[in-house]
Amino acid sequence: MNSKTKKRYCIFAAQYFPHLGGVERYTYNLARKLIEDGNEVVVVTSNVYKLSEYEQVDEIPVYRVPCWNLLAGRYPVLKMNTRFWKINRTLKKQEFDMVIVNTRFYPHSLYGMILAKKIKAKCITLDHGTSHLSVHNKFWDCIGAVFEHFLTKVDQIFCENYYGVSGACNEWLSHFHIKAKGVLYNSIDLEEVKNIQANMKKMYREKYNILENATVITFTGRLLKEKGLPSLLNVMDKINKEREDIYLFIAGDGDMQDEIDLRKNSHIIPVGRIDFEQIVTLLSESDIFCLPSFSEGFSTSILEAAACGCYILTTARGGAKELLINDEYGCVILNNQEELLYDSLMDIINNPDKRKRGIELTYQRIRDNFTWDIVAHNVEKICEEK
Repeated sequence: MNSKTKKRYCIFAAQYFPHLGGVERYTYNLARKLIEDGNEVVVVTSNVYKLSEYEQVDEIPVYRVPCWNLLAGRYPVLKMNTRFWKINRTLKKQEFDMVIVNTRFYPHSLYGMILAKKIKAKCITLDHGTSHLSVHNKFWDCIGAVFEHFLTKVDQIFCENYYGVSGACNEWLSHFHIKAKGVLYNSIDLEEVKNIQANMKKMYREKYNILENATVITFTGRLLKEKGLPSLLNVMDKINKEREDIYLFIAGDGDMQDEIDLRKNSHIIPVGRIDFEQIVTLLSESDIFCLPSFSEGFSTSILEAAACGCYILTTARGGAKELLINDEYGCVILNNQEELLYDSLMDIINNPDKRKRGIELTYQRIRDNFTWDIVAHNVEKICEEK
């Protein structure tokens, strides 16, 4: 990209590193690729962890605005104090060409839209979900849904351009009477994964005395009930009563951490929160990646697992069916009911040829459709549009 077409982007994400999640990785990878293409990018996030209000992280300038950490940090709310207004003045001077807002339902998101309107920058909002946020309490979930509808109506005053990170996200936007303008798919950097694999030292099977001919199932991500972990744990207990050669690794942190630690044994192995290189190592030593979630946009974990050579078993939520387009690519089950999950896992465990074919097809589909080069190019095209 030459200097004449260089653009300045500001990406708003209510959560960002060191918090780990799909939105955070989407923000990071998109920012990195846009910078690689010769653009300038700033990330604005919430100061959940009380870190520096400004710093450069991997060459990406990051501003962290003050916030209250509701729901144990899952829902940061802007704290509009003196420090907030100081950061706001700095941002208003930077003459951004486009503001990219991740998700609709945070006050942080609305702030990004308002800032874009004030500085007359193009604004797009990316939706990452396919259901309302849940705290697993019917009363508060209902209140939360009403609030999300209200906030989304306010959002639409300030931003008219909505995209999903999957087609399923766009369907969810229609629930709010929003017609999405397109899809900016969640993606992955296959070269980064290859480089890590080329230099990694296998460790997980050896550390836990797992034979090469045993079958390893892995889950990576936030340890939340909506990810289907209760069903997966119960199914593993059942499988291990019948088979001694099946293992489950669980990598991540979250609300279910204590429960998972209580249920660990020689075949259910939690490894806690690990960095991306360790995730690649773990997935490269795994056979099956299982995400029996009932709430997804387009799981980053699925893309990482497929890039590392895992067969994918997941539920028909979010963008899974846009990657696993038929039964040859992977296994997409209707829901995470335990009987269905058990039958599907056992079928895959007992069919290594089916797994091999699915892994090959899915990797090829990622290479052709779900890379950050493609996403960044599409974002640049949107920015250039009048």
